[in-house]
Amino acid sequence: MAPPSTPPPPFPTPPAWALDGLRALIEADPRLGGIEAAAGPLPWRTRQPGFPGLLRAICGQQISNQAAAAIWRRLAALPHALEPSGLLAMDDATLCGIAGLSRPKAAHARSLATACLDGRLDFAALPAMTTPEAVAHIAAVKGLGPWTAEIHLLFAEQRPDVFPSGDLALAASAAHLLGLPARPGPKALAVLAEGWAPWRSLAARLLWHHWRFVTGRPAVEDG
Repeated sequence: MAPPSTPPPPFPTPPAWALDGLRALIEADPRLGGIEAAAGPLPWRTRQPGFPGLLRAICGQQISNQAAAAIWRRLAALPHALEPSGLLAMDDATLCGIAGLSRPKAAHARSLATACLDGRLDFAALPAMTTPEAVAHIAAVKGLGPWTAEIHLLFAEQRPDVFPSGDLALAASAAHLLGLPARPGPKALAVLAEGWAPWRSLAARLLWHHWRFVTGRPAVEDG
């Protein structure tokens, strides 16, 4: 009788390019080097590319990871919800009542679906764009601001040098880790993150990992 198989880890390890980048990043800024020693190995969270990944980012707008993950599980379980035409066929009773989206987020989701169907949002064109161009392309869709675009590019497109400077958890983590007198605002955080280029996505991942550890929050991700 074969021994029971070991269940896969909840998150995969970082890919080779990211491991190389983490080494270069920590060599350049040793202040980031103690995060994994304290918090454990960095979990490599990813999301689906295209429409589902950006829809997942909408779920996370201005709420906790745990709440966003719960909404996402309910939304993803709805037949055809992860297709633009399928989502547009759903009313608020479904998107809000069953999936748990707020009415503004339901409107943002429909705006995204419409932009995908009419060609205003072209996922196939993103790889050829610079990060600022890609952020602007996504954020041009009503309801999708820079934070939503940057989160998508970081997790779904896995770009190595994206830093969502408007993210409150990143600001809080940076203040705690670096001993700053106050939580930096988005502009100050963006300036600080310039020192982590060309691996700002990895710096963001490390800072989120650090903040989850010091606040005792679990790593939560679905899709």
